[in-house]
Amino acid sequence: MSTRGRKAVLHWVGVHALGVAAALFFVLPFVFLLLTSLMGDRQALTRDLWPDTWEWGDYTAVWHTPGFLTWWRNTLLYAGLGTLLTVVSSVPVAYALAKFRFRGRRLSLLLVIAMMMLPPQVVVIPMYLFWAKQLDLSGTLWPLIIPMAFGDAFSIFLLRQFLLTIPDEYLDAARVDGCGEVRTLLRVVLPMARPGIAAVALFQFFCAWNDYFGPQIYASDNPAAWTLSYGLESFKGAHHTNWNLTMAATVLVMAPVIVLFFFAQKAFVEGVTLTGVKG
Repeated sequence: MSTRGRKAVLHWVGVHALGVAAALFFVLPFVFLLLTSLMGDRQALTRDLWPDTWEWGDYTAVWHTPGFLTWWRNTLLYAGLGTLLTVVSSVPVAYALAKFRFRGRRLSLLLVIAMMMLPPQVVVIPMYLFWAKQLDLSGTLWPLIIPMAFGDAFSIFLLRQFLLTIPDEYLDAARVDGCGEVRTLLRVVLPMARPGIAAVALFQFFCAWNDYFGPQIYASDNPAAWTLSYGLESFKGAHHTNWNLTMAATVLVMAPVIVLFFFAQKAFVEGVTLTGVKG
């Protein structure tokens, strides 16, 4: 074997070894979580890494925990309805910023970017006083869901960047054929913007699904309004010695978003990639 051939083989081995090591670094915690969730009370978090007996009943016990189905329903409502409202409200704004020429367009874009940089903790007190004291909506998830009907800065910016990649010729052709702006948006822009919309929807869904801060602020005093993220903390406190049940509950909380990303990763990656093509 020539020197160049040996270098190519060593390079291949080195690159794949680093890839395998990185994959194990990310996968092993999930494997440990899954195996621990299938152990008995006495074996969990011991030196044994493999279950002596496969305790599938741990998942049944978690599923039948009082309030767990309520947490699921609340989380689906929060994440699903919030994602729908965010997409519906953000697409027209992003379309206007990307394709319309009007006075103050750059200022509007700067305001959107400025809102992305504003930490949510800055406005949490006035927002809480408004929703809880003025509208008396504390103990519910509506203070978290209703604002999504007015757009999201990150979603607007991401969609705007994606819509810039759509050639203006398609829109001009639709207008020549007699389409108004609303019809052009619905018939031409939305079908071509599906990857960007999918990326925004996944970002928003994951954010709402994993949100702990918001439910803690508005729904902590009403167990009937808890989400999975907040309820899991309560579950861990009640079963802090039953690590197998805690791990099983964690798996049940993580599984939906992992499955969703697995099936939607192509559209997600395409949408995120194309947003950076044109500025």
